[in-house]
Amino acid sequence: MAAHTFDIVILGGGSGGYAAALRAAELGKSVALIEKDKLGGTCLHRGCIPTKALLHAAEVADHVRSAASVGVLASLEGVDAAGVRTYREKIVAKKFAGLEGLIKARGITVVSGSGTLTADHAVQVGNETYTAPDVILATGSYSRSLPDLEINGRIITSEQALALDEIPERVLILGGGVIGVEFASVWRSFGAEVTIIEGLDHLVPNEDETLSKGLERAFRRRGIRYELGTRFQTAVQDDTSVTVTLENGTTHTGDYLLVAVGRGPATADLGLEEAGVAVERGFVAVDDMLRTSAPGVWAVGDIVPGLQLAHRGFLQGIAVAERIAGLSPVPVPESQIPKITYSNPEVASVGLTEKAARAEHGAEAVDSYEYSLAGNGKSEIIGTSGVVKVVRLKNGPIIGVHLLGDRVGELITEGQLAVAWEAHPEDIAPLIHAHPTQSEALGEAFLALAGKPLHAL
Repeated sequence: MAAHTFDIVILGGGSGGYAAALRAAELGKSVALIEKDKLGGTCLHRGCIPTKALLHAAEVADHVRSAASVGVLASLEGVDAAGVRTYREKIVAKKFAGLEGLIKARGITVVSGSGTLTADHAVQVGNETYTAPDVILATGSYSRSLPDLEINGRIITSEQALALDEIPERVLILGGGVIGVEFASVWRSFGAEVTIIEGLDHLVPNEDETLSKGLERAFRRRGIRYELGTRFQTAVQDDTSVTVTLENGTTHTGDYLLVAVGRGPATADLGLEEAGVAVERGFVAVDDMLRTSAPGVWAVGDIVPGLQLAHRGFLQGIAVAERIAGLSPVPVPESQIPKITYSNPEVASVGLTEKAARAEHGAEAVDSYEYSLAGNGKSEIIGTSGVVKVVRLKNGPIIGVHLLGDRVGELITEGQLAVAWEAHPEDIAPLIHAHPTQSEALGEAFLALAGKPLHAL
């Protein structure tokens, strides 16, 4: 058995793992990056990038349908599933090649294979052993299902949905969170009949209720159907369809059932507990610095309890690499990590919802303001409705920013800065938002909370 020694060994080459590898190499560390599939992980190959490519293709289809409304004569002849797939795969291939080149240029050793953690700061891959004073776990996540709901045939997860070589006529989606509403948006734009089944009372139930209700209204206008507050009971499939029965006795039938009930941590069969790494409900337990219970072993990304977002894992990977190198990066609280759902319309948020803020600080201590995108010139030009909602402590800082509308994901960084820097609306009100931009809507909300609304009564 051959042994190899490095400063850092990283198990998992997704967003958190490759970010840690790149930053560690910058800081002069020798790094082994172990990945059983492809560098970039789920985000690059089966998640963020390919799904957003689909969403862009869906946006183009919608623009063609509505072209006459702005005086452009065009008609949608159809959607070529093979062409969309080719477009998506080209983007993924280009980003993958770029990542491989960057990893190689930084002198990082890439090891292909499944790794298992041992008790002596080592990762075993086949007959090879990779040892280091510090090991970073970054193995990512997998698509969950429900008990007694087997993924096969016409019952699929997002991975199989991406691989479909057809545009379904009717689709059922189990789960109204981020993945569910994004695929609902894509398939509806491509012409499918879509029904979402969500056991909780709202779509995107982790968002501020203002955004959830606004998204529900927008989806109704688009013809996307949904059942809320009723739980799934059974699914039966045959060669051509799937029929879902809910606990209230309602049934729905579609060509496929997309199971989008969340993602689980990929921590099985890694030897974690045998190596002294505490695992709770499948997630790796860490402290505020992302240290596990085993000395010299760290964990980042989707295997760490909290938001399962690529940019969170990316940030954590950089932070751990810097801590190993002796630097002191400041931990970023979960509430300061921006979230975006890339549906049509988009949902974006950072900080506390109004409900959470009132629960934490008391109803009398919280103030909020909503500004409709109907009053924003650029939003009118691109044809989107929606809302900007800002939550603040009375006479205090902004603690939440919540956005609904086309392209609003591009605005959430300003919201993150406001929340993270504990800015008061009065601090931001004098700053200029260029005209005409959608960012003016956020500026209007800040102005209103500062007591000087301009375009609102």
